[in-house]
Amino acid sequence: MKLIDKLAWIEIQDGKILSTRSKGRTKYYFPGGKRELGESDFEALSREINEELSISLIEDSTQFLGVFQAQADSHPDGVQVQMTCYTGSFTGTITAASEIEEVVWLTYQDREAVSPVDQIIFDWLKERKLIQ
Repeated sequence: MKLIDKLAWIEIQDGKILSTRSKGRTKYYFPGGKRELGESDFEALSREINEELSISLIEDSTQFLGVFQAQADSHPDGVQVQMTCYTGSFTGTITAASEIEEVVWLTYQDREAVSPVDQIIFDWLKERKLIQ
C-alpha cells in the first residue's frame, strides 16, 4: 500500500467549512498539501496555505485536529492519503491563488462534492456539531 502524507487546514465559519477547487478539477479539497524535505507540520502547512490562499497562519494559534485516512482521489486502488489536520487563526484576506481556481464555504449537504478523505472529515465534524 502506498501512503500519501498531506496536511490540511480546517477553517469553519458560521457552521460552514472552507474548501478549494484546483484548476482542471471537479472535486473540492481542504486547503493544504504535502511537506517538503525537512519541514515541520506548521512550516509545510503555512507555506501551502500562503501559496493557495494568500494568507498567513498564526503559529501560536494552530491546534492539531486529527489524522484521517482514505483512498486517494484520482489514484489507483490501494493508494491511500493520510491527512493531518490543523485549525488556526490567520491574517490577510482569503483569495484563490496559485493552482486554486475557486474558494467556497461548504455545508454537510455538499459532502459528495469532496474527496473521500474529506468526506470522512466532514462526517467527523458533523458528529461533533462543528458544521451544518
